[in-house]
Amino acid sequence: MQEKLLKLKQEILNQLESIKQADVLRDLEIKYLGRKGELTKILRSVADLSVEEKKTLGKLANEIKIELVDKFAEAKAGLEKTAGADYVDATLPGVEIKAGHLHPITIIQNEIEDLFASLGFMALDGPELESDYYNFTALNIPPYHPARDMQDTFYINPSSAKASEGKHELLMRTQTSPMQIRAMQKYGAPIKCIVPGRCFRSEATDVRHEHTFYQVEGLMVDENINFSHLKAILEVLGKKLFGPETVFRMRPKFYPFVEPGSNGEYSCFLCGGKGCRLCKGTGWLEIVGCGMVHPSVLKAGGVDPKKYQGFAFGYGLDRLAMLKYGINDIRLFHSGDLKFLKQF
Repeated sequence: MQEKLLKLKQEILNQLESIKQADVLRDLEIKYLGRKGELTKILRSVADLSVEEKKTLGKLANEIKIELVDKFAEAKAGLEKTAGADYVDATLPGVEIKAGHLHPITIIQNEIEDLFASLGFMALDGPELESDYYNFTALNIPPYHPARDMQDTFYINPSSAKASEGKHELLMRTQTSPMQIRAMQKYGAPIKCIVPGRCFRSEATDVRHEHTFYQVEGLMVDENINFSHLKAILEVLGKKLFGPETVFRMRPKFYPFVEPGSNGEYSCFLCGGKGCRLCKGTGWLEIVGCGMVHPSVLKAGGVDPKKYQGFAFGYGLDRLAMLKYGINDIRLFHSGDLKFLKQF
């Protein structure tokens, strides 16, 4: 009987290997393991054996049955997995695919790019790893300017000797302004462009300061460009961002790469210029730095300052997003917090 059990086991295992259909597997299971199955008959016949034979053959028969039950279960699971890969029940409810969320800075950037594209401006991109020359020297910022201080700039393999001499040392750009020079060198004049992008400064982070932030640079160079053209462009920008009732004003301020330079301020969209917590009671929001491009910057870009004039402006996308959406901590932008991002 022992030989018969082993032969039957091998026969069943051989048949299991060739089965490709679930109904055939079910029939085979009934044939051997069912109530009237061949293996079941053998197990029942053990009761008629002697005590010694029962101990030996009974144990072997039970072990074979347990092994075969496991093998049938494995074969069934394999067939179900294969069937599931080929068959889709269209009547079952689908799996919801949740839509992503644009980052608030991306939303503002898209709005600004659309606006300036309608005004004929190109949207350019530039290197985040810059040279000392493009980031400072070409923008009329000499080696002794405080912006070159190591507390403000991330230098790559800094050398105090090179920095003091104004050599082309590499750094992470502190502003998008280097693209003024690169754009004029590549496209010449006339030119109209904006440059959105990331900037980096060695800042102590708090609710208003971050080491990584976004800026938008704007540049227009042509013949007979004057301050009124700059004011008109920035007025259009303010009305687009904060509403048609927005008022724009300019106040003198020094920037080394423009002459004259100005601070651009917009009437507070929250209080309408009456004074509130957002505008610190002044009624105005200081947002943009601007001015007429300095002749030295035009020369560095390969443009004749006697023939062409231009204006430039720059502002922080982070600050615009904070104002528009009432965000009180700049560090939230790079936190990766989905609860924050899902609000937009």
